[in-house]
Amino acid sequence: MINATPFSSTIVIRALRAVRLGLLFLLGAALLLGGHPMDALAKTKGKSSVPRPEPDLKILSLHAAPMPYRPQDGPFHFIATVQLPKEVDEQLMLEVSALVTSSSMTSLRFLSIRQPVNEHAQTATSAAGDTPQKHVQVDLVWDGLDHNKQQVPAGSYEYEVRVKLLSNGDKGQRTQMLSWPKRGKVVVKN
Repeated sequence: MINATPFSSTIVIRALRAVRLGLLFLLGAALLLGGHPMDALAKTKGKSSVPRPEPDLKILSLHAAPMPYRPQDGPFHFIATVQLPKEVDEQLMLEVSALVTSSSMTSLRFLSIRQPVNEHAQTATSAAGDTPQKHVQVDLVWDGLDHNKQQVPAGSYEYEVRVKLLSNGDKGQRTQMLSWPKRGKVVVKN
């Protein structure tokens, strides 16, 4: 008669040792990770705790007038003073845009101006003796009409002004640099 016990018990003992070794490995890995769940260690695309540096392309000041706005009195002006980067390619285009929206988003208007980057550029002297900064002043004009070319009703509207540097590529213009936006509100009265 053949006795199968020694062979099968050897397999069971080896399997139990492998399971114990695997459990010890997992426990050690969990302790090394500080007991944090694996989901918490995964990379996320959420907001980072490190603030991003401000881009070299900046809106130094934005003057929106007249306040309150009455369309029958003439256009509304967004006058932006833009600081260009210290070194800027002469081939780039400067785009200044404003989006005016009602709180319900039923009325909106997009305004934009594109011009060569050094058109109307003024050089400001630097106090530290560094390379002087170039500034451009741009005036966006809103006629009080919405995207359907209808007079906007009285109420509160929000606006956002952005500045971009664009380059000409094979497939059209591409954004090279983008400023942080400036936001505000305008009250329209009739």
